[in-house]
Amino acid sequence: MSQPAPTLAAGSVGIVETRYLDLPEPVRLDCGRELHPVRVAYETYGALSPRRDNVILVCHALSGDAHAAGLSKAPSGGSARDGFGAEGHGKGLGWWDGMIGPGKAFDTDRFFVVSTNLLGGCRGTTGPSSIDPATGTPYGPDFPVITVADMVRTQRAFLDALGIERLAAVAGGSLGGMQALEWAVLFPGQVDAVIPIASTHALHPQGVAWNAIAREAIMRDPAWQGGRYHGTGRAPDAGMGIGRMVGHITYLSAPALEAKFGRRLQDADEIRYTITEPEFEVESYLRHQADSFVKRFDANTYLVTSRALTYFDLARQHGGGSLARALDGVSARTLLIAFSSDWLYPPSASQEIEQALRALGKPVELQVIEAPYGHDCFLLEEARQTPIIRRFLAQPV
Repeated sequence: MSQPAPTLAAGSVGIVETRYLDLPEPVRLDCGRELHPVRVAYETYGALSPRRDNVILVCHALSGDAHAAGLSKAPSGGSARDGFGAEGHGKGLGWWDGMIGPGKAFDTDRFFVVSTNLLGGCRGTTGPSSIDPATGTPYGPDFPVITVADMVRTQRAFLDALGIERLAAVAGGSLGGMQALEWAVLFPGQVDAVIPIASTHALHPQGVAWNAIAREAIMRDPAWQGGRYHGTGRAPDAGMGIGRMVGHITYLSAPALEAKFGRRLQDADEIRYTITEPEFEVESYLRHQADSFVKRFDANTYLVTSRALTYFDLARQHGGGSLARALDGVSARTLLIAFSSDWLYPPSASQEIEQALRALGKPVELQVIEAPYGHDCFLLEEARQTPIIRRFLAQPV
């Protein structure tokens, strides 16, 4: 018996299909290697204008994918939107569906919105789980170490292949915001505006440390097998699950956890005196998130993308240690959005970017939204971001 067609909310972009494009040329990487072939998974929403001047590129965070909006035509694995952000979010909807569509922050009645799975990903774009043409087997640990700049250069090559020379805006949260900032620095004459949300010019040491713990959890799992686990029947699910648990805690705030779980017990009115089973709701929640994540994500991709975001440092990469020098060539208008309870990518990082751009006489705006959910606010506070972004994009170039 056939299933009824899903009901789509007003403002939806409808049912969308992920497409794939093979880049014609190798991608030159910061590590000194070249990568070829490179396939890019992508989705588009809205209509491209005759002048091709209405394109917005949205960039996803560490565990995201190209399916940013609408209902996936062929869903595979779990949604890239998980954690608190999955609650009330229909199955198969894109991870930023509340932000992309007619009348939304990224208005598809006006803009042609493009979303790609980043280089190194495991959701259609070339990454460690892709086949290495030299061996006929997955790259695994032989996949090159990449940077955020490599991801952006891949996006630039992808857009070139589509015949898109200039972007009206680049936007993203977390690692996606890093990509937006990298666009402004690497290709200053090719992007009109950037919108980094809950992001930073360089991850603070505490963030570097948490990411290191997550990577160690994966690599210390015996099933990782030095990264060559494909085809063995074993994968480092336990280690990656622990890494994801660590990640979830960093994405949330203490008040959010208190409000959501408190110290409520999971399955009984009294403690059961068990070590191996979850006693508290928060423990069960973390275990569930870990189990869901390992079903849709590749461990080596987690290692590669986690390392890339810890390498990201605009001052070191582009300014000889000076953030001002790194941003000196930026010509894009910049809208920075931060959240008061985000301790992983704190508002102070956005304030440092704002101060550097303002001192250089660059057009910049910072909005700090008071919200209790921590780093995940960029997914949870879509309604409060929408009027800010719509107003910013409505301003003349």
